[in-house]
Amino acid sequence: MSHSAHLFSLKIAHALTQACIKEPYSLTAFGQDIMAGLTVGIIAIPLAMALAIASGVPPQYGLYTAIIGGFIIAMTGGSRFSVSGPTAAFVVLLFPIAQQFGLAGLLIATVMSGIMLVTMAVLRLGRLILYIPESVTLGFTAGIGVVIATLQLKDFFGLQLEQMPEHYFAKLMLLTEALPTLHLPSLLVAALTLGTMLLWPKLNIPVPAHLPAIILGSLVALALNAMGANIDTIGTRFEYQLPDGSIGMGIPSVLPSFEWPWLQAGVNGQPFELNLSTFQALLPAAFAIAMLGAIESLLCAVVLDGMTGKRHSANSELLGQGIGNIITPFFGGIPATAAIARSAANVKAGAQSPIASMVHALVVLIGLVALAGVLAYLPMSAMAALLLVVAWNMSEAPKALHLLKTAPTSDILVFLSCFALTVIFDMVIAISVGIILAALLFMREIAEMTKLYDISSNKRYVEQVLPEDWAVLKINGPLFFAAADRIFAEIATLTHNKQVILLYLDGVSILDAGGLAALTKLIDKCQKNNTKLLIADLQFQPIRTLARAKIQPIDGVLKFYPTLREALSEAPVVPEQVPST
Repeated sequence: MSHSAHLFSLKIAHALTQACIKEPYSLTAFGQDIMAGLTVGIIAIPLAMALAIASGVPPQYGLYTAIIGGFIIAMTGGSRFSVSGPTAAFVVLLFPIAQQFGLAGLLIATVMSGIMLVTMAVLRLGRLILYIPESVTLGFTAGIGVVIATLQLKDFFGLQLEQMPEHYFAKLMLLTEALPTLHLPSLLVAALTLGTMLLWPKLNIPVPAHLPAIILGSLVALALNAMGANIDTIGTRFEYQLPDGSIGMGIPSVLPSFEWPWLQAGVNGQPFELNLSTFQALLPAAFAIAMLGAIESLLCAVVLDGMTGKRHSANSELLGQGIGNIITPFFGGIPATAAIARSAANVKAGAQSPIASMVHALVVLIGLVALAGVLAYLPMSAMAALLLVVAWNMSEAPKALHLLKTAPTSDILVFLSCFALTVIFDMVIAISVGIILAALLFMREIAEMTKLYDISSNKRYVEQVLPEDWAVLKINGPLFFAAADRIFAEIATLTHNKQVILLYLDGVSILDAGGLAALTKLIDKCQKNNTKLLIADLQFQPIRTLARAKIQPIDGVLKFYPTLREALSEAPVVPEQVPST
């Protein structure tokens, strides 16, 4: 299939079909997929739990997301190497939803976002998502990193806080006020975990840093708790209820089961009420989840294309993401999208097809059933340290600093606006304002590129001597609404002392409705001042625009010529003056 066909195709299981059916798929490739899936699955278990906790829900729901969402999206999507599950980008969106609506509201918003993603795929909007400027994506990802890091400070330092407030500066104030409650054993475990994650890559051992870091942190916490340190763990923080009514600590070692999302717990364990008002309240959140999921998954697919030389299908990937997010909440899963770090690890581990990601989901499933008791010993402070590193990696600080040093002022302004709005308000406002601001600044720059030149005496264009009441003007650049008024207003001032104005438009590629309106005003001005307007050398798009508007030549006022030479042939011959001796 050609590159362009990949871009605009929409097929369910596109990547799986391409990798395993339309292309040769051998036992060797299957073995490589198994090994890659094992590697990424082991990486995903602590990450999925940590991200669920950061999103405001118990850790098992992160595992359910990696299991159900990771398997379905890999099977139905359009990127053969993407690994989907809970991601750090969602944390700033999901945490307030979980606090306001409970788990049930979060799951319903996920289903709604999945429907939106499928709709975007059917409308072939996959490639449009990638028109979001880098200054916008860097701005909100850096902001998300700051917010995630701030949310981890409570567990990192072991502070005594009941609930975090909604607004960012209120969070900072409350964290500062709680500093006297710092718990030294928790801080020690967090520092050891963080230090191990930072130093491990220097050993060049092919094991992801967070695995030995989490193991070390857990062993130290286990030893300190045996001495009475009371370090909070998943087992002491979370509990669950089994069908027989018994209460367990940590996470349940049972398979994710089907349950209607609206029957899950609401705020503070209360029943959730699904009605028109809650549906309307969840709609903006669902749209934000869908947009962020689309951006994350497609940017991940582009990165993987660059790493592997393969090509994803953007619309098919959106379709797979949508299907996954519609089904996953019925098994307790929160929003899922492609995770760049896990997907890159998948490629480096030798993945050949989406089967690797499907194996990863099965590995997480086995971990849930077989290791639930062990996972209960993971300390909350170690999980916070893990998420601090995730937040740093997500912020792409080196890229952001490079942009601040080298980018034009307009891009820096967009970046800083998106960053500040993400931190202070939320990501939806940040992306909306960022895109609008970037578009406005871009239009201003393009408008400033449209120039007007007087070439009446330029021998390169006009060989003969013209009468003094003639003006030949060349326009370079698009005549759209942001530039046309300025350009045609300048030309209109010449109608008072010129009998003929000749516009040479070979450098005008675009004439939009705003440019057409400005041109119409100029024609009226010429008619009023008895000035003749000649237009030469129109390109195809401006000709089509004028034809649709039914702009016709007007005797004595407006005339069109295919070339500048033919237009200049209308000029009367001016005898050259011989200098007197």
